[in-house]
Amino acid sequence: MLSYIIRRFLYMLLLLVLASVVSFLVIVLPPGDFLTSYINQLESQGTHVTVDLAIALRRQYGLDQPIYMQYLKWVWKLLHGDMGRSFQWQRPVSELIQERLPMTLIVSFLSLLLEYAIAIPIGIYSAVRQYSIGDYFFTVMGFIGVSVPNFLLALVLIVWLYRTFGVSAAGLYSAQFKGEPWTWAKIADLLKHLPLPIIVIGMSGTAYIIRVMRGMMLDELNRPYVTTARAKGLTELRTLMKYPVRVAMNPIVSTIGWSLPNIFSGMTIAAIVLGLPTIGPILYQALQQQDMFLASSTVLIITALTIVGTLISDILLAWLDPRIRLGD
Repeated sequence: MLSYIIRRFLYMLLLLVLASVVSFLVIVLPPGDFLTSYINQLESQGTHVTVDLAIALRRQYGLDQPIYMQYLKWVWKLLHGDMGRSFQWQRPVSELIQERLPMTLIVSFLSLLLEYAIAIPIGIYSAVRQYSIGDYFFTVMGFIGVSVPNFLLALVLIVWLYRTFGVSAAGLYSAQFKGEPWTWAKIADLLKHLPLPIIVIGMSGTAYIIRVMRGMMLDELNRPYVTTARAKGLTELRTLMKYPVRVAMNPIVSTIGWSLPNIFSGMTIAAIVLGLPTIGPILYQALQQQDMFLASSTVLIITALTIVGTLISDILLAWLDPRIRLGD
């Protein structure tokens, strides 16, 4: 196991180098750059930008250098803990990420807990009580949850809450608490606003896990080893939890590698609709404005979390299912 982890760690370093190159090139290779968008914005506001001013601005932002030099400088700063400076926000990228990271982690992590806490028991129940009224109900709800986009559900709930109760559900705080220091009143206001984004973001994931858990459980319930466990006198609950549930968890555990980057960035479109102060919206703006340091650094972090999450998934699978062995 140790040699496997060390080998995978070395592979991760190589993948991170390649990911850094791809992350940077994806941002800078399309036509135009941040300065082009900025100049167009100034001219749309009636400000004439001369050629000399454009050259000076390009030199100021470091965009007059070849792409490989820009990449090497960015990587050198990354190795020293500096993610660069955002062109759009005129602030260090690390500050922007640290500022929005706590709320991103809170919303995403609670949504993930909600998904597993609801989906796994329902998936087990639907498989054990196949074709019952409850199974049909959860099946229909699961199809609805998978089919309805998160952002559409967010819009519907926002409109419904406003028309029914006169409550503005967008954002994580009321208007009077924005920018204010943390107090018990602000924490209470945050707790009142949290349920909506948690439900919206967790809805599709919950529906997906229910379908996966139900299908896997149905495949395992009639296997010979389950029949043997019942014949030995094990209770039904112990038989389910000790054997088929552990095997049925395999595809769910294997997707943890995808959950880590989602926890970091959150559901971008749903976060924009709900007005959440998370990392997803600023990543979307950075991609639109070609803010290369902010976009590249964020994409690289998401890629790194995906690689680390995949390793964690492999180790958890080997622990969960004794049939799986990690090669040395």
